[in-house]
Amino acid sequence: MNYEDVQKLSNAAKNKITLLNNNFGKYFMRAIMAGFFIVVAMIFSNVVGNVFSADLPAWGKFLGALVFSIAVLLISLVGGELFTGNNLVMAFGAFDKKVSWGDAGKVWLVSYIGNFIGCLILSLIFVWAGASGTKDYFAGFINNKLTIPVGQMFFRAILCNFFVCLGVLCGIKLKSEAAKFLMIVMCISGFVVSGFEHCIANMGTFVAAYCLVPGLSIGAMLKSMLIVTLGNMVGGALLLAWPLRKMSADE
Repeated sequence: MNYEDVQKLSNAAKNKITLLNNNFGKYFMRAIMAGFFIVVAMIFSNVVGNVFSADLPAWGKFLGALVFSIAVLLISLVGGELFTGNNLVMAFGAFDKKVSWGDAGKVWLVSYIGNFIGCLILSLIFVWAGASGTKDYFAGFINNKLTIPVGQMFFRAILCNFFVCLGVLCGIKLKSEAAKFLMIVMCISGFVVSGFEHCIANMGTFVAAYCLVPGLSIGAMLKSMLIVTLGNMVGGALLLAWPLRKMSADE
């Protein structure tokens, strides 16, 4: 990364904590909207998967991964505060000493809560709307998702946010909207088709699944959320933000 790109990321971190400190309501609404956008992608992806599940499940998985990219595209082009993207931006700003780790933690906490509220609201509306006939589809995968071995779940979460944050980075770095579109789709569809774990996407999935599938364990969901959240933080803050700052030229 060159000096200009370092400044973009560090300035983005400073702008986030400044907005949060000066206008909490505006920042929190952006976090809620990011949760909405994630659930839009969750709905789109699962409905596509359901449509193809009987005859062409491989195509359903592939196309479902492609359409899930709409989440980060909307956040990048319309606006929103996504916890997992903030793992990269705020950690980079902290490594660059432009914000404190306390600032980073504050942004992470508030965006996480806002994302959850957004996911909860839109997922419940999806369920109340009939869930587009996806009840059996959710029942077919949710238990497998909740019983992934802890180690695998953690490393899938690390890899997931490495992919997601590469997409976020491209959205910040690239000037052309066409270039942003292409790179974000490539990065986000990559994590979905690979079966990696995203804590905010899981919020929407778990809310919908709990309403649609009898007998699901809230404890298993909370355990998954904790492991995946920690893995996502490692993927964005340590696996990507730290080496990006170390390889950047100091000027």
